[in-house]
Formats: sequence, structure tokens, C-alpha cells
Amino acid sequence: MIPPLAAQAWEFRARVERDAAVRFARLAEEIAAFDAGSPVPALMRKAAEDERRHELLCAELAGTSTSAAGETRLAPRSFGPRAAALYDTVAACCIAETESVATVTSLLAEDVGPRVREVLHEIARDEVVHAQMGWAHLAREAAAIDVTFLSAFIPAMLAGTAGDLFTAAGPEEDLRRFGVLPASRRREIFVQTLREVVFPGLEQCGLSARPACEWLEASLTSRTAAGSTG
Repeated sequence: MIPPLAAQAWEFRARVERDAAVRFARLAEEIAAFDAGSPVPALMRKAAEDERRHELLCAELAGTSTSAAGETRLAPRSFGPRAAALYDTVAACCIAETESVATVTSLLAEDVGPRVREVLHEIARDEVVHAQMGWAHLAREAAAIDVTFLSAFIPAMLAGTAGDLFTAAGPEEDLRRFGVLPASRRREIFVQTLREVVFPGLEQCGLSARPACEWLEASLTSRTAAGSTG
């Protein structure tokens, strides 16, 4: 039987996948409305189908049922449609999906159970494409409009993806066989992915990674300080 903490982790992932399915379906229509020639909407629609399948797989591992989706827009309410679609795509794909690929790939190197490995393989295969479609949209937008405004908002996207990764404390139960990495290992992967993939990718598309780098260093410093006094 799967331990309670592992079940909670997979249940949380099921909710994330469910919300992503709704988000990608919405973004497909929004992007098509202002960029009819883009290949991204078709990829988004396929990604929405992938995420619905992932939700079922994650719910299976968690031993729970699926529920109604409750996705919300990630971008600030003040953004116009095109800027909001870009914000949501970068946050959901360039950051969250890119990080997810790194985490799932790391898990596949662990001694996970057979069914967990099957699920991880399927998720990894799809989410590589989900990350790529985000970078493709950012590159396409960078060639068409000024995207530099987004640099200042990357820290908020990172904070949303990280959640309590830099603030959570307490003992770490070894649940790797059940597809759940310790928080310390997840932090390592998150930081490495930002520095080696996300930040260079942003710079390549004309965005300054400086605000994001400053956010990361501040988060790491805060984590270190908390550890030294806790």
C-alpha cells in the first residue's frame, strides 16, 4: 500500500495536471485568436489531452478519483489578452513543465516501483513536448513584439512554481520508490534547471534573467539563514 505522504503527493500532482489541461485548452484558443499561423495552438490542444490522461494516471497512483477542474489565469488582471497568454505560457511551460521534466527524469534514475516507472515514463515523454511548445511560443512572440516587459514578472512565476520549496522544514521521508523525491533533492533539481536551462533560455529570447537570478539567490540565502537558526 502506498504511504499517505506519497498518496498526497500524487493527489496534488493529479490536481496540477487537471488544471494544466484546462489551461492549455484555453491558451490554444487565445493564441490562435491573435496568431493564426502559429503551430502552438495545435500543440496546446494535444497537450490538454495529455494532461487529462496524466491526471488519471496520477489519481490511480494516489488511490483517489478525479474532480472538476478549477484552473485560474496566472497573469495579472491588468494584462491584455496577448500579454496574458504569453505570461501564462511562459509560467506554465517554460518554467513549470521544464522543471517537471527534470524532476521526472531524475525519478526515473531511482529504484521506483514498476507501475510508478510506467507512469513516469509516460509523463516525461509528453512533458518534454509541453516545455518545448512554451519555448516555441516565447521565441515566436519575441520575433513579433517587445517581450522585455516580462522579465520583471519571472520571479513571481518562479515563486508560484516553487511553492514552499525554499521554506518547508522538517524530516524528509524517503519515498523515492513511490515516485516522490525528498524536498532537498527537489530543490537541487529546481535550482539546477533554472541555472542551466530556464535562465539561458530566457536570455536567448531577449529577456533579462537578472530579476530571476536575484530572486533565486535571495531564496537560497533565506533558506540557508533559516537552516542556521532553526
